[in-house]
Amino acid sequence: MTEDDFAARSRLSATSDLSAFCEELFASLPRSDQRRWGEVYIRGLLSVRGRKSIRRISDEVVGWRADQCLQQFVNQSPWRWDAVRSALAHRVSAIRPRAWLIEEAAFPKNGSSSVGVARQYAPTVGRTINCQLGLAVVLANGDDRCAVNWRLLLPRTWDTDVERRKRARLPDGERHRPPWRHVFDAVDEMAVGWGLRPAPVVWDSAGQEARPLLRGLAARQLPYLVRVAETTPVVQSESGSGLRQVSTAEELAELSVSRRQVMLRVPDRSGAGAGAQYSMLSICDICPPERRVHITSTCPHRGTRRVLAQWSCEPTVGRLSGVWLTNLTNVRLAQLVDLVELSQRARHEDMTMLRDEFGLQDFEGRSFAGWHHHMTLVSAAHAYQMLRRTRGGRATGPTPRLAMSGPTYRFVSKTDGRAGRPEQFEMEECLL
Repeated sequence: MTEDDFAARSRLSATSDLSAFCEELFASLPRSDQRRWGEVYIRGLLSVRGRKSIRRISDEVVGWRADQCLQQFVNQSPWRWDAVRSALAHRVSAIRPRAWLIEEAAFPKNGSSSVGVARQYAPTVGRTINCQLGLAVVLANGDDRCAVNWRLLLPRTWDTDVERRKRARLPDGERHRPPWRHVFDAVDEMAVGWGLRPAPVVWDSAGQEARPLLRGLAARQLPYLVRVAETTPVVQSESGSGLRQVSTAEELAELSVSRRQVMLRVPDRSGAGAGAQYSMLSICDICPPERRVHITSTCPHRGTRRVLAQWSCEPTVGRLSGVWLTNLTNVRLAQLVDLVELSQRARHEDMTMLRDEFGLQDFEGRSFAGWHHHMTLVSAAHAYQMLRRTRGGRATGPTPRLAMSGPTYRFVSKTDGRAGRPEQFEMEECLL
């Protein structure tokens, strides 16, 4: 077989494999033309170099001016992105995710008509720009990471702008909400609606109010590792009476070093820096900012937690660069550090790859549904490439039973069926 023959056979195998992948992914779409255009769009995201505009995808994949059909499919067609994301998440779950990473993404825009656009602070950029802000839930296990769920963060100015809402076809129920509420919506949809087994929720939320998020995750009995502001009040875990001293997360981070608690040094993967060091200290919980509180009556959710402090590497311990709170009290420091590193790699590597290789920021429409359709298809293209790599060139076939590196979890509903009562959940470990 010549080199050209081998290349042609490889292209044919990849084409067939992608068709099977898309057939499974778009099984919920009621019309055959929708399923066909979905595959065309994903092929374009995978194959078109440079900007992945609808016109370029049409010209290079279809071979004729079908851009109006693609535009209709992405921006106007009413197909349900949640059903496609559910199918995608179940396919990606083959990697046996060790974490659900919450990642933010900024989409710079010109003008003011695209849904959710405003001049606002973008945490991932580190400054105020004219942009849309999105939130992704990434299933992650080592080098295998893929965003499977998305939320668009609407600025307050869009709540009362009737004309722009109408042009963007924004549903009436979509309003400005803090990011942590979007996290709850996405996590609940995935664990309850899609039936996925939750993994620890990991989010770098520094600079944002973390207590509502932590209370909500605790109420769902979800394991979490969340970066918080250094001024977050926490309660020390010490023996004695029911009264405890409240400190800030930064104070306890420094205390963990002065007490010479367990320390772990992690080299920089890129080789460009000295890496980081981590220290850890057990605490009771987060609390309101009173200096002394009674644990059994004032704390919003009782139980042991940990403060994980991240320090820049110097001859001893350098500058404090992050403080994380976690309810993962039965895992080793090295496992917690691995989750932090996983989150940081996703932020710096995955979002850049989605932007540069899969057209994350190339959406040309202005509608709410169009934004969600594009995000879903970008995730699907990325998942296809990732699954082909992890399965030796194939993204289809039965899901293998992979060795687990840690426990996974699932929700067990405890709703009693009475009207007006909030739904409650318990977590139980799933043994495979």
